[in-house]
Amino acid sequence: MKREIFVGRVGIGGVHPVSIQSMTNTAATDVKGTLAQIRLLRQAGCDIVRVAVPDKTALAPLRQIIAKSPLPVIADIHFDAALALQAIDAGANGIRINPGNIGSNEKLKGVIRLAGQKKISIRIGVNGGSLEKKYRKAGLSLAQAMVRSVLDKIKFFEDQDFFDLKISLKSSNVRETVAAYRLIDRQCDYPLHLGITEAGTFFTGSIRSAVGIGSLLLDGIGNTIRVSLTASPVREIKVAREILRALGLLDRGVELVSCPTCARTAVDLITLCERFEEKIADLDFPGLLKVAIMGCEVNGPGEAGDADIGLAFSRSRAFLFKKGKIVARLEPDLALDSLYDLVCAAAREKKHG
Repeated sequence: MKREIFVGRVGIGGVHPVSIQSMTNTAATDVKGTLAQIRLLRQAGCDIVRVAVPDKTALAPLRQIIAKSPLPVIADIHFDAALALQAIDAGANGIRINPGNIGSNEKLKGVIRLAGQKKISIRIGVNGGSLEKKYRKAGLSLAQAMVRSVLDKIKFFEDQDFFDLKISLKSSNVRETVAAYRLIDRQCDYPLHLGITEAGTFFTGSIRSAVGIGSLLLDGIGNTIRVSLTASPVREIKVAREILRALGLLDRGVELVSCPTCARTAVDLITLCERFEEKIADLDFPGLLKVAIMGCEVNGPGEAGDADIGLAFSRSRAFLFKKGKIVARLEPDLALDSLYDLVCAAAREKKHG
């Protein structure tokens, strides 16, 4: 079990569930726009948000953002230890730094000292693309070099009597990232922040993140995650939640299963499933509900008999079922709305039951 730390009210490590993070892509100087995005992230299921602090013009707005944010705010700092100090003074719930680019050891000690006084956590982030040259030694893989780097940094923090750390070792290379996390997991008890950095667009980045983050979580490695996409941060949260749900680590929301379609399918199942996903996108389901949409009698309700609620089609009819038992026979064009009504009724029952 990893050490327990907190970012605001969100516990990381210990017995806490895996938390989801994202990062705003609005300028910190745009307080209104940044807060609006944070609210959308919270609504989508985000637990912790990171805000970039590129220069001193972001500091006064950062204070306003922290004061009004519905989520704990981590200040993302590079190159300038003075910005880290001022972000902590502005009320940041945590800071993310790369000790290799933050300045001299004396400046880093000042950041550590103030974070300790304010009782906030620090994320040590080591990225493969910005790894210091001294760690790129012959005979070391990228994973080994990243681990060597982060272990040296951990020792420096521990020498300053600071232990409220979480660790990340990210690369755009999925294999190297997974290897690095497996190595560090055996060598320290600090909570681990998982992610594939620079993963790519929504399509490719989602796949690469699911492979990398998912394989580690299946091994029991990882305490908090970010899916890094060249896409809206809100879409990052949706992908992260699906990864956790697929692994049985998230017991909230609607899990949709559907068949891949074939010549037996008599309806436009692809469009129906896309429409259903749009309808449930903002539905706050208080538990986990498995919903199946199947294109023919072969796949539903029989093969989807374990779904809480399901919809299947024959050549001329639609069938609503619960736990494999048909509860209604409908005209196909009425089926999707009827399915959605059942899901909403289940949500109300769950909330009040």
